[in-house]
Amino acid sequence: MRKIKNPWVGKEGYNCFGCSPNNPLGVKMEFYEDGEEIVSFWRPQADYQGWIDTMHGGILSTLIDEAAGWVVFRKLQTSGMTTKLEVKYKKAVATNEPQLTIRGRLLCQNRKFADVEVTIENAKGEICCEGKATYYVFDRAKAEEMGFTSCELEGDEMLPM
Repeated sequence: MRKIKNPWVGKEGYNCFGCSPNNPLGVKMEFYEDGEEIVSFWRPQADYQGWIDTMHGGILSTLIDEAAGWVVFRKLQTSGMTTKLEVKYKKAVATNEPQLTIRGRLLCQNRKFADVEVTIENAKGEICCEGKATYYVFDRAKAEEMGFTSCELEGDEMLPM
């Protein structure tokens, strides 16, 4: 498993709610490549609750949507935008859960669209949410116009802390 370099760090105006390490309100996701999967490890917080001690469904959807985008960045080496997001909530996620594991993988790509499957697992390995995102995939020129050049891995093998 190797950490993915965030290609947006240092770009003017970058303040993504999902992955910017400097957005004080954001979820600050980091990503790793593990074979065909893109993986993120994330710790819930009380600030993101819906009901008492329970994660807000919109935040869980955000984690799924962000992971799907990173599958497109890394596996297709381009950017794009979500055109459809389906989320199935299977089990409540506690705000004091020690860690969530978010896993995404490319299902298929047809011309300008890519389907990505994402799951969120609690610390026991139970799947709490399943998502499927359809991404409109930008061609190289549009991706570059939007500031994307490439999505690379960091040097050595790395496991999350």
